[in-house]
Amino acid sequence: MAKTKTSLLAEFTKGLWQENPVLSMLLGLCPTLAVTSSAINGLSMGLAVIFTLVMSSALISLTRNLIPKEVRIPVFIIIIATFVTITDRSMAAYVPDLHKALGAFIPLIVVNCIILGRQEAFASKNNVGRSIIDALGMGIGFTMTLTVLGSIREILGSGMLFGAQVMPDAFAPWLVMILPPGAFITLGLLIGTANWINAKKG
Repeated sequence: MAKTKTSLLAEFTKGLWQENPVLSMLLGLCPTLAVTSSAINGLSMGLAVIFTLVMSSALISLTRNLIPKEVRIPVFIIIIATFVTITDRSMAAYVPDLHKALGAFIPLIVVNCIILGRQEAFASKNNVGRSIIDALGMGIGFTMTLTVLGSIREILGSGMLFGAQVMPDAFAPWLVMILPPGAFITLGLLIGTANWINAKKG
């Protein structure tokens, strides 16, 4: 029993740091760079990915023995697209401003290499419980990274965080931080910091 719990815990935590999709595996960089001009954008994109990843992993794991190997990738994409459509239409109905801000990157979750990669590498080979744990870990790790990235850019680029002012009136915003170069600079610094921490641990 203890061994199983430890194994499930390790399965979950690997996505938070050791195999973080962005900081370690460098996956999903297009939405990471494109939508993180603010913390709320990063968090919202992350939550959309968590929902899609968890639901598609659960369904693919349930049906893994029924899906012919020859057509597994097209089937995976159809399943993922179903949950992406649910996410996209729900956001358009309930949070239209946020949906507009994220733009085409919500539909593009269908081809996000994090999601398709986890289906091929994990969900199609493991039971439902383990697949959900893996998806949650990867999704939360992705969401945390996008939220941190968006927070840094929003604070330095506008003096605000989640739309509330956090910097003094005397602060002069760094406009570059909410522009594409700011995304590359901040992500590079985050990846460099993560590598430095891992090197120190080693």
